[in-house]
Amino acid sequence: MPAIRLAETDSDIAYCFDVMQQLRPKLLRDQFVTIVRTQQAEGYQLALLEDEDRVVSVAGFRIQQVLVSGKTLYVDDLVTDEQARSKGHGEAMLQWLIAHARAANCATFSLDSGSQRHAAHAFYFRHRLRITSFHFELPL
Repeated sequence: MPAIRLAETDSDIAYCFDVMQQLRPKLLRDQFVTIVRTQQAEGYQLALLEDEDRVVSVAGFRIQQVLVSGKTLYVDDLVTDEQARSKGHGEAMLQWLIAHARAANCATFSLDSGSQRHAAHAFYFRHRLRITSFHFELPL
């Protein structure tokens, strides 16, 4: 399995766009790098997995301290290219994220997943993630 690395340059970030847009279809290519750079200033990190010279999996995450669980690695975005699914890329990314959380001495690993993403939920359950709360949102 190819190595996972952090997207650190503008070119690295832009390279992730096509896969990230599969999860976040409202993203616009010409704004993507700027948005990620803004989030990076707030602690966001973007990891990518390449296979055969293309990005096949992307994860956006942050390490933060929260009252309810202490230090946690929170995954904002996790997606594997539709054309590359069921080949172990998503599992590799998930395991990399969990190892990254452990290396950072996090007490927990967490993510939110859209209620319509049934296949993703089955994937998370297979990897021992459990539903511990509901996420509520009010568009403003």
